[in-house]
Amino acid sequence: MAYVISDACISCGACESECPVEAISEGAGKYVINAEACLDCGACQAVCPVDAPQPE
Repeated sequence: MAYVISDACISCGACESECPVEAISEGAGKYVINAEACLDCGACQAVCPVDAPQPE
């Protein structure tokens, strides 16, 4: 199951550089995760200062 980024995202970009498959990109107002590419590894959640990435 893929992760999704909640509205708590502050667009800091910490998650984008941690994603091993480059599934995270900057969206309109927050970062977004490509569900098809997401490995469900949790690396993004581990570095997020506001705990925005959550399992779907």
